[in-house]
Order: sequence, then structure tokens, then C-alpha cells
Amino acid sequence: MPKVPESRRIGRIAVNEVRGLLERHGHIVQEIDGVNDHGEDLHVTFVRSGQRTEDSVVMQVKGGVSTRTRRGHRVPVGDHGDNWRDGSLPVLCVVHDCERGGLFWANATRQLRRARALRKTAKSIVVSRESVLNDASLDTFVQDMRHYLAREREGVGRWADMADIEFAPDDIVKPFENEHFEPMVFWQRKGEPFATLLHHDLDWQPVPIQEDMLRFGPLFPAIGDVILNDAEAHWLSACFKASAWWRRPDPA
Repeated sequence: MPKVPESRRIGRIAVNEVRGLLERHGHIVQEIDGVNDHGEDLHVTFVRSGQRTEDSVVMQVKGGVSTRTRRGHRVPVGDHGDNWRDGSLPVLCVVHDCERGGLFWANATRQLRRARALRKTAKSIVVSRESVLNDASLDTFVQDMRHYLAREREGVGRWADMADIEFAPDDIVKPFENEHFEPMVFWQRKGEPFATLLHHDLDWQPVPIQEDMLRFGPLFPAIGDVILNDAEAHWLSACFKASAWWRRPDPA
């Protein structure tokens, strides 16, 4: 009689644990069959108050101790990196480790985008022991992922991932690409007297900027110590003018 590999049993337990948790809370879970499994196991659509939402993610599920590290788990990226980073839906890695308390998760898309921003190649996705997925944490998890997906639809989620920051719902976020296809982002929080520049050439490290720091010559435009070209400088000037009202402090 053919022997069923132990890895299959462990994998099925893991998938069933994730599926059971999500379906217990009313979310829609579609399992991707093995023939079409190219690094994703589950397609999940979130449900709110009994109504299907527009928000979906895919999940890669791992079980057992093979991914275990001292501080959590690492899920190998393999040849899935481009798809997990640039696919149409965010990819989450979920690990089932019953000896450590159950399910743990990480946003693979976000980690891979951050690695690219730092000009690195991520070979594995880090899953922290603090990122627990259970009945108590699921509502917060869903709320956070729906906010993440809303920023994706607005076209700014990628930049938050690359800079490893979070944009608030009422932040002004304006991306720009120069003629060399190098992106940069103008970010203004409500009531703050300064904006923040996120720049490809600065490894996406946030740089506080103010309008009076912007200069146009005589050799080249710049804002503070950041050298710009003409198009970038004029774009920043327009961003400052258009967002001046959002820097005004709230009336007492």
C-alpha cells in the first residue's frame, strides 16, 4: 500500500486550522487545489456584518516545526518572490505550530517590498511569535488588513510598505516618478507643521521637510541636503501649496 507522507498530514492540519478559524467568524475561504498551488493555499474574502466585502487576500500556510526559529518562524520564499511582492492580492504567510500555541502570521508582500526598497533579496518571510492569529485577535487582524487593502486601492500601500511606515486614513500622500522612473512620495499629516519626503535614493527613510527648505538654484534644485531635478522641485512646490491648509493647527 502507498504510504502517505507525514508532511501531507501536517500540512492538511495547518490548512484546516486556518480555514476553521476564518470560517468560524463568517469569512469566505476558498482552498486552492494542489494542482494550481503555486505558493498560495487559500483565497480569503473578508465578511462584515454578514455582507461580503471587497477585500481579499491569499495565504501560504505552513505546519510543523520545519520553519521554526528561536524567535518565531521563517517561511522560505523560493521562487515565489516576484509574485508575492507584485501580485494583484497581498500574500500572507501563516504558520501552524501547536506546541507554541497555534497560528502565527506575517505579511509577505510587505516584507518583500521593504527588502526591495533596501536593495536586498529576502530569502524567507519572518513570522514573529508575537503575531498570533486566534479567536481573540482575529477581529483586529481583519480590521488591519482591510485598512491595508484600502491603501492598496488608493495606490499608496506600496510606498508605506517600502518605507515600513503606516499612513493614517486622513494623511495626504502624493507619489511622483521622475524621468528615470525613480519614485518619491510627499506625505503630510494633519496639523503637523512639516511634511515628510520618502525618496528612492534615500532608501525610503522618512525625511522631514518644510517649504522654506526648497531652493531652485543656482546650480541645481534641492530641499535641505536632498538634491533634486527641476521636475521634482516643481512637483514638491506644488505639493506644499496644495497641502498648506492641512498643516494648519486645529483650532483650540
